[in-house]
Amino acid sequence: MRALVTGGAGFLGSYLCERLLDEGAEVVCMDSFLTGGPRNVEHLIDRPEFRIIECDLTGFVHVPDRLDLVLHFASAASPADYLRYPVETLRVGSVGTLHALGLAREKGARFVLASTSEVYGDPLEHPQRESYWGNVNPVGPRSVYDEAKRFAESLTTAYRQSRGTDTGIVRIFNTYGPRMRPFDGRAIPTFIRQALRGEPITITGDGSQTRSICYVDDTVSGVLAMAHSDFAGPVNIGNPAELTMLELATMIRDLTGSGSEIAFIDRPADDPKVRRPDTSLAAERLGWEARVPAAEGLARTIEWFSAELAASPAADPLEELQV
Repeated sequence: MRALVTGGAGFLGSYLCERLLDEGAEVVCMDSFLTGGPRNVEHLIDRPEFRIIECDLTGFVHVPDRLDLVLHFASAASPADYLRYPVETLRVGSVGTLHALGLAREKGARFVLASTSEVYGDPLEHPQRESYWGNVNPVGPRSVYDEAKRFAESLTTAYRQSRGTDTGIVRIFNTYGPRMRPFDGRAIPTFIRQALRGEPITITGDGSQTRSICYVDDTVSGVLAMAHSDFAGPVNIGNPAELTMLELATMIRDLTGSGSEIAFIDRPADDPKVRRPDTSLAAERLGWEARVPAAEGLARTIEWFSAELAASPAADPLEELQV
């Protein structure tokens, strides 16, 4: 297999590149490095089956030779990033998706879109099934990401139905693990960084809002199960074990052995109150389910963050905002 991973130097994309290589595939990693970085894939550079291309997917895109699989993961993913780059986020979700789909069609490759649980917005259905249409504010601050992914899903479906392209859509729920940026603004990196430094752990609102966190190894297994199937989806990829933000912060504090106090700050606009995937479709069609418990995944992540912060303590300039 020869695969293209757009956004391949990002947090999740880098794991996909690595796993595909381990499965014996040739991998082309394409990234603009707007929010990702070569460091995430530097351990892959010397592998002969790996090639990295610096490219903005919204411009001219060319990949020589055949492709069997296109995994479209190019996008800012944290609120700090997409609020800093709103137009770029919308462009990669629209024009970038159009180019990636066109490339997959040209090569006769299977195309898998990385969509997100954010297409459900602040959901009025709980847990969220794939049949739920969502509750998204189209002009709110988060809309640049939410609506970009909703458009990308629509475009992917149109290519399948009108152009005959072999496509699949995965809706990813709150993935975490090593290689996340300590200052990327999402809740888990923020809580871990604050706990390791003995700083107050800042929770937005009263901490009652929930998330369902999925360790990166499980997410990658779900994405690749979709890639190796002929299922169109969309399909939820996430861990249905639901935690309140206060429970998550307390667990991280306990796992780090930190004495940090819990501090409450204002909630961002349109912050979802609940988030939990119904993953029965993934189990039925892909034979997939999340396996790594939160405590185990967080312990692995904390170990990595501890070493990372010791080596690079400087702050990231991006504004922090938790999801």
